[in-house]
Amino acid sequence: QVQLVESGGGLVQPGESLRLSCAASGTISDMLAMGWHRQAPGKQRELVAVIISGGITNYPDSMKGRFVISRDSTENTIYLQMNSLKPEDTAVYYCNWVLLSGNYWGQGTQVTVSS
Repeated sequence: QVQLVESGGGLVQPGESLRLSCAASGTISDMLAMGWHRQAPGKQRELVAVIISGGITNYPDSMKGRFVISRDSTENTIYLQMNSLKPEDTAVYYCNWVLLSGNYWGQGTQVTVSS
């Protein structure tokens, strides 16, 4: 089993930055992908950024330029640096680890962008 705990969410003003963290614990092996998704009220969950096996990062076109995903492999932690935040970035952000043993999700952290 793998447990994921996100942190770093909060209320920020438009144009500000925020860094989310996702710490993993448990039996972590055979990682296929690690990523961040988000879900805004009334909308479907969408991919924000992903790191696939080998360390390659990938972003949907709509997320390129303002979001950066990174990993600290020694701490089994991934991060999402979010810059120039906009009100439409308001959502619950979830981290997701895909291992051979299963597909794991964190509980989510709320990010609210508002003036």
